[in-house]
Amino acid sequence: MSGNSTHPRGGPPYVGRIPEILTGQKALVTGGSTGIGAACVRALAEAGADVAINYRSDPSSAESLAEDVRSLGRAAMTVQADVSSEEQVESMVSEAVDRLGTIDILVNNAGLQADAPFEEMTLDQWRRVIDVNLTGQFLCTRAVVREFKRRGVVPEVSCAAGKIINMSSVHDAIPWAGHVNYAASKGGVQMFTKSIAQELAPRKIRAIILSPGAIRTNINRPAWESQEAYDDLMKLVPLDRIGEPSDIGRVLVWLASDFSDYISGTTIYVDGGMMLYPGFAEGG
Repeated sequence: MSGNSTHPRGGPPYVGRIPEILTGQKALVTGGSTGIGAACVRALAEAGADVAINYRSDPSSAESLAEDVRSLGRAAMTVQADVSSEEQVESMVSEAVDRLGTIDILVNNAGLQADAPFEEMTLDQWRRVIDVNLTGQFLCTRAVVREFKRRGVVPEVSCAAGKIINMSSVHDAIPWAGHVNYAASKGGVQMFTKSIAQELAPRKIRAIILSPGAIRTNINRPAWESQEAYDDLMKLVPLDRIGEPSDIGRVLVWLASDFSDYISGTTIYVDGGMMLYPGFAEGG
């Protein structure tokens, strides 16, 4: 290995400021107060969007992030909701529409893990992961699509009536022993998104799956915190560096913009080549 990737705290090359290609648009990001969600909020704001930041249990992180968004001259609000609750999701979306005026972009980012060997996995562990990672995307998307249809296309804002970006994982395609509930939820996100993309296309509503690989977040800290763990992880990543949350945010902005208007119902893997199955690079 060479360059920044040899050190677990190395980052990606600096690529400059995100252009303001989402000016005037309003976004709702679930699970938006930390990690990938927070990076998505920052990227959307840098691109010109006003943002509603959903959180479940950490209001201080959400409000601190909202202040960062406001410092860029964008409007920001925070809204508490458990995305697996129909009542809370309906209230969250209603509040976001009331305060921002509408929603143009939905980022279904909220998710969790509850890992266990398959035969030891409890029904509660199974249900909680499916409820948040899959049913949560259904509930949020259903509520926001109603707003997309009510408002329709506003050409001076976007040529689409709405953009839905559903956060998944490389484990929507790569099996993951010991994480059956998580992998099943992400596989479900794939077909959920493809089906709604097909159904909603005539209304100029796009739906896309964004699937990260190994990203430097607290949820997977043991995989990158030590040099030994980092080196083991890099055996799975041909580009030889861990992904940063900002890698996801930059791709998200493009997917939410009119530059990608001919994309819907497909999966964008942001994974450093993990989906290339690097184990087959030699001796295949």
